[in-house]
Amino acid sequence: MSLWVDKYRPRSLDTLSHNDDLTNLLKSLAHRPRDLPHLLLYGPNGSGKKTRCMSLLESIFGAGVYRMKIDVRQFVTPSNRKLDLNVVSSPYHLEITPSDMGNNDRIVIQELLKEVAQSEQVDFQDSKEGLAHRYKCVIINEADSLTRDAQSALRRTMEKYSRNIRLIMVCDSMSSIIAPIKSRCFMIRCPAPQDRETIEILKIVAKEENVKLESETILQDIATASSGNLRVALLMMESMSLANEMQLKSTTPIIRPDWESVILKMANKIQKDRSVDCLLECRSIIYDLLAHCISAKIILQELTFALMKNANSEKIKVDIISTSSMFDERLSLGTKSIYHLEGFIARVMCCMDSSQ
Repeated sequence: MSLWVDKYRPRSLDTLSHNDDLTNLLKSLAHRPRDLPHLLLYGPNGSGKKTRCMSLLESIFGAGVYRMKIDVRQFVTPSNRKLDLNVVSSPYHLEITPSDMGNNDRIVIQELLKEVAQSEQVDFQDSKEGLAHRYKCVIINEADSLTRDAQSALRRTMEKYSRNIRLIMVCDSMSSIIAPIKSRCFMIRCPAPQDRETIEILKIVAKEENVKLESETILQDIATASSGNLRVALLMMESMSLANEMQLKSTTPIIRPDWESVILKMANKIQKDRSVDCLLECRSIIYDLLAHCISAKIILQELTFALMKNANSEKIKVDIISTSSMFDERLSLGTKSIYHLEGFIARVMCCMDSSQ
């Protein structure tokens, strides 16, 4: 039994459900696979970047791209420290997340990509143009989290081994991608689906799963609560359906992720009790969130939005945004995220006290 978000994930370009212009663009790229450029797909979470990426590879290489396995590769840092990285691979592509290695992501780029690029791929499968898509595709997740050193190494790899390798970089924002990489990639923006598109997809899934809908109002509420994140919308609907015996009414409460509720409560606590004890309590909450794999960037973003909603003056809102941007930069530069998140909360407390 699989989650609905995985069960109904499109597996080819013909089955993609929204943003037809982007789908047609990807089809045109798939028609001439020999000329496939390096790609940079960017857009918000849940907009379908990874799904479209895999659908493109399926159109080029066939269903074999879904015969995937997970390997663990070990890398040795200059200080002789051994680090493990999960590598998802098929006969035609690799999928890696170098940012999982932190500041050592350059080692992955230099060693793994160089190894893949130096081995020439020969595929005797039938194709319209005869022999060989003589390259292997490498999907790089969270490309916007790569360090500058890793991006510089990536640029050199793109130049030197473009004959044997095609890079498909996936990221939320391309603001932190260096200009030399942008200039070597075909950039594709994947916008989030509109609410009406999300509702149509939810209706299709609900019909397939025999979910009884009293009205479309609840689907509109789910689409609004998901903020354009189709993955979150499907997970919400599945959770609500299972909790209410596969029936959704207009009065059915929206089920939000627990971590969002925790951050909202923390924001309310900061608003009411700006003290050292409150700061210590917030620290333990942040530790729990980080331990449950909620990234520091997401914690900072959601906490900022929650504090903005509670702010009672424009000056405080400006101070919160300014402080958030400063600590967002520090999160990117530093390695101990707990320090910067705690520093953000302490600075916001001071701003709130000084404005009264």
